[in-house]
Amino acid sequence: MRRFLWILAALALIVPSTGCMINQYSSDPMVRMEQLMIDSENLRQIHDEWRRFWMNDQPSHLTPYRIHGGVGPASSSI
Repeated sequence: MRRFLWILAALALIVPSTGCMINQYSSDPMVRMEQLMIDSENLRQIHDEWRRFWMNDQPSHLTPYRIHGGVGPASSSI
């Protein structure tokens, strides 16, 4: 029983330092770079989706500038 506990303790220390059991990315450097770029692009787009969900990407109506068009300031060409 004591030997089993020592083996279990050794495995608990060794296994986390070896990395994942199944690698997520390819071993080919070109394919791996493409996979990493796709992942980073997906993570970049999450931010925009989150802002759209909470409607933070809409212009503020508290600004002194007209954003949605309409009657703008008259330009004098006299």
